[in-house]
Amino acid sequence: MIYLLDTSTCISFLRRRSSPVAAKLASVRPEEVHLCSVVKAELYYGAYRSQQSDRSLAVLREFVSQFRSLPFDDLAAEVYGQLRADMAGAGTLIGPNDLLIAAIALAHRAILVTENTDEFRRVKGLAVENWQTVSSG
Repeated sequence: MIYLLDTSTCISFLRRRSSPVAAKLASVRPEEVHLCSVVKAELYYGAYRSQQSDRSLAVLREFVSQFRSLPFDDLAAEVYGQLRADMAGAGTLIGPNDLLIAAIALAHRAILVTENTDEFRRVKGLAVENWQTVSSG
C-alpha cells in the first residue's frame, strides 16, 4: 500500500507533532508513506516565504528526507491529460497543483492523504483519506 501525503497533511504534521496525523504516521510502515515533487514544491514555497525561512527550510528538509518522492513522470503526464480532459468536460476541474498531485497518486495507485477531501473526492478513481479526522484510515 502506498500513501501519498498532500501538502495540507504535511503542514498539519509540521505545525503540530502531536496531531492525529502524527499518530497515523507512527502506525503505518515508513516505506508506505510517500511525498511527490509537487507537494514538495508547495512546501518549499511556504518555507521560503516564512518569516523564519532558514529555520523553516531546515525543518522541511529534515521532514522530506524521511520519504520517497514520487515524480511527475510520463505515466503521471498521461493520467493528468485524461483526468483534466474528463474533468473539464464535466465542469468539475480542481486546482492545477491538485490536479498534478491527483495524477501522480493515480499513476502510482496511491491513497492520497489530504485534508482537502471535498476537492480531491471529485477525482474519479482516486482513493482519499483524511488522517486529521478520527474516522480516517
